[in-house]
Amino acid sequence: MRNEPYRTTLCGWGRYPVVSGLEVKSEDLERITETAGLCRGLGRSYGDSSLPADENSPVVNTTLADRLLAFDPDTGLLRAEAGASLEMLNRVFLRRGWFVPVSPGTQFVTLGGMVASDVHGKNHHVDGCFGEHVTGLKLRVADGRIVECSPSVEPELFWVTVGGMGLTGHILEVEFAMRRIPSPWIWQETERIPNLDAMITGLKESAASWPMTVGWVDCLARGEKLGRGILMKGRWARPDEAPDRPPGLKRRINVPFEPPGWVLSRWSMNCFNRLYYAKHFRHVRKSIVHPSSFFYPLDAIGRWNMIYGRRGFTQYQCVLPHAEDNGPARRLLELFASQGGASFLCVIKDCGAEGRGMISFPRPGISIAMDFSVHLNIQNTQFLVDRLNELVIDEGGRIYLTKDTFTQPEHFGTMEPRLGAFNAVRRKWDPDGRIRSAQSVRLLGDTQ
Repeated sequence: MRNEPYRTTLCGWGRYPVVSGLEVKSEDLERITETAGLCRGLGRSYGDSSLPADENSPVVNTTLADRLLAFDPDTGLLRAEAGASLEMLNRVFLRRGWFVPVSPGTQFVTLGGMVASDVHGKNHHVDGCFGEHVTGLKLRVADGRIVECSPSVEPELFWVTVGGMGLTGHILEVEFAMRRIPSPWIWQETERIPNLDAMITGLKESAASWPMTVGWVDCLARGEKLGRGILMKGRWARPDEAPDRPPGLKRRINVPFEPPGWVLSRWSMNCFNRLYYAKHFRHVRKSIVHPSSFFYPLDAIGRWNMIYGRRGFTQYQCVLPHAEDNGPARRLLELFASQGGASFLCVIKDCGAEGRGMISFPRPGISIAMDFSVHLNIQNTQFLVDRLNELVIDEGGRIYLTKDTFTQPEHFGTMEPRLGAFNAVRRKWDPDGRIRSAQSVRLLGDTQ
């Protein structure tokens, strides 16, 4: 256990940028947040949102503060420290018939991070973001006070913190309602989809009867095949459908080394996408699957972020309004491919109602997320993100800050009309700008 700041190198899951910073760890989260500039969990945000504003501003690593503080088996209400991970909650509760109401695409995240990002999942069209299910937060705000807030107690502070990227106070404890499930297994149906129109139609039509949906898209396919992919639908299996035994721990395979950058070329990604699409040779597949395989397929590969090589990678995730001709999504995929973008992980979701977090990401529309390598010439990556952002602005969409590394402040300010209200409430609780991150310096005008 470390109780004093120590110098280390820090990065997000994309491994770009990498910075020198001061980090401190302790089980006593209240004590070590007294002088900190930011809190950081398991580091699964992709870019610079969990990186310090400057190398001498201490960052608190919350992962030692992971105790479960209270649980009501009648209502499912759980209170835990902010450093508790989703992976730990799954180990404790899944076999007992409980699951979080909203889960992101990895279980290696902390509760504090889930609140700060207001994470969404495959069930957003039904259950919204995680923040909609949070009933209370314990925060240390910038002036040192410890404040309890909820939708009814200091609601302005509560909703500016939900999705506020950790910039409104240090999250110490989180209270929310777990959800009872009929079994710990998933009934899954997957369907091979020929093009983007059929994919979006499939997402919309399945939303009425399936609580969890997501699509994988071959973002390199062109012409009539643009947007082809695999539509995945799921629900919790009934006891009469599920195996008698609880799901065991999935074995993980670690990426053993950092491959050279040329391995993930446009050609190799095109080959992967073609093979992944072709192997789903049956039009529809139905099966009982392990919950980790359904919710967290990439967690089966330890250190999968190493695949992108030394330069690292970024993810571009945006949400675009619905359109009868699916034009916004089509134009985004066409622009990405025409500018040399390549990704073997392109995910499409149908988003439901906008959350109440003041700058929470999802809104009604289609979300598209694409991973791609950071180019040897950083300006090439910046150029691609700029062009994507310009299109998203024209279409009336927005980006997800948890994944962002390259967006410029003028683009974010244009696409996010709620930003002024967010900054006003943030400054009410932190007038001197003590809580800040590398991302807030880049996007929101905070000082280093």
